[in-house]
Amino acid sequence: MRASCNFCDFFVIVSAASMRQAKAIAEAIEEGLQAKHITLRNIEGKAEGLWILLDCDDVIVHIFQEGLRHFYGLERLWQDAQKVNI
Repeated sequence: MRASCNFCDFFVIVSAASMRQAKAIAEAIEEGLQAKHITLRNIEGKAEGLWILLDCDDVIVHIFQEGLRHFYGLERLWQDAQKVNI
């Protein structure tokens, strides 16, 4: 992402089948970061569970409910960025 923007190195974009699953994914990421002593700078949207954003400084995690992921199309908006499949 650095070649396309100046605020992070990576976007991680994840789909969830439901609000409950989106929140569970976010909580699992939070727990994993805490276990590794990595600071989570900010969390947005967790209460709603539709689009949760976790700001891990150089990595931004987007957790979308499936329909919203397609609607917002971050992959399309940032299509010039190099893609890394994990």
